[in-house]
Amino acid sequence: MRLVVFDVDGTLVDSQDHIHHAMSFAFEEAGLTPLPKARVLTIVGLSLPVAVAELAPEADVQTQARIVAGYKDSFMRARLERAAPLYPGAMECLDRLAARDDLLLAVATGKSRRGLDAMIAAHGLQGRFISLQTADGHPSKPHPSMLLAALAETGAEASRSVMVGDTSFDMLMARAAGLQGFGVSWGYHPVTALTDAGAARVACDFDTLTRTIEEWAE
Repeated sequence: MRLVVFDVDGTLVDSQDHIHHAMSFAFEEAGLTPLPKARVLTIVGLSLPVAVAELAPEADVQTQARIVAGYKDSFMRARLERAAPLYPGAMECLDRLAARDDLLLAVATGKSRRGLDAMIAAHGLQGRFISLQTADGHPSKPHPSMLLAALAETGAEASRSVMVGDTSFDMLMARAAGLQGFGVSWGYHPVTALTDAGAARVACDFDTLTRTIEEWAE
């Protein structure tokens, strides 16, 4: 069996508006000036405390903690009002790959387990992923812990597994765990950042990604 591990934000789900709105709210609540969307999106994929430390390095620990709490509160409210949409072609890709008897699908995300469960429920993705690895029980990407846990949980070999993501953090995590990394161009890091971080291939849309994974699985 081969294992395909997907990132979520910026790969399966277009959550940029939710993320930027929640971070802007959190900064304002902590008495700081909100950051431009382009700056906020550079940290997507990192675990939230690590992301906040990157965005507000001069803030003290208490202020960073307020930002983390404010972000969680705002993001949860936004998610309840309207789920972030799947990218065009995401569902078709997952359905097609899940139907194969030689592939296992998994998730490795900087989201919390609660956030991931809500996303899966909102889009009817239950049953497609055999392993769900989140920020709750692991160090932040690009540490390989999430991928190593997915390998252990599924019994897959690193040499027969691939990480699909939109950020350099995903590609670096894949390399650290001994997996290939397949990048996607529609997310939050530029293609050059993906290739520099070791992406073996970068897909321009879900049709291309699906064909790339199927060719790799042959």
